[in-house]
Amino acid sequence: MYTGIVQDCLPIKTLDKKEGLYSFTIAFPDELCHELETGASVAVNGVCFTVTQIDGRDIAFDAIQETLALSNIRQIDVGTRVNLERSAKANVEVGGHILSGHVVGTAEVLAREDSPNNCRLTFRGDPAWLKYVFEKGFLAVNGASLTVAALDRERNEFAINLIPETLARTNFDVLKTADLVNIEVESQTQVIVETVERVLSERFA
Repeated sequence: MYTGIVQDCLPIKTLDKKEGLYSFTIAFPDELCHELETGASVAVNGVCFTVTQIDGRDIAFDAIQETLALSNIRQIDVGTRVNLERSAKANVEVGGHILSGHVVGTAEVLAREDSPNNCRLTFRGDPAWLKYVFEKGFLAVNGASLTVAALDRERNEFAINLIPETLARTNFDVLKTADLVNIEVESQTQVIVETVERVLSERFA
């Protein structure tokens, strides 16, 4: 479980690309290494990964084919900055919303509008999961819990607004047009929508 509050944004240190498997390491700061063990879960750009090896502060992960197909992890290289969050502990304050680290796919950056102390990003989404997205609802983008500022279902587009603190703590500051971000929809909204769809389908079948 994660809270959608990014704890750090760090570069990929090493990357080994094999067929259907990316193995990579990230050098964690001391505070993120505290009590971290092999087998623990860490969200990397919002994707839940298992720690496969710990070598000092170098933490290793493996991304299999399904993960690569669904997420922007397939586009990482050495030096690529990724958002990180350790799995939440019991009784932790949930500053964002509850996340599982299971992304539904990626969204493409269509436009970026920067103004003093403000940033607005517009994305193209997939109708398959956009039906779970609502204006002013929650959405996880690269692992960060954010509010949907605008939604255009006819154009399959949505927008988010970013405050300076979010830009400073995440990799959103380097996003540009055509970049891909990972999306996790809010689970309760997904359950409600799917339940309503099922009930209507059964009633009017």
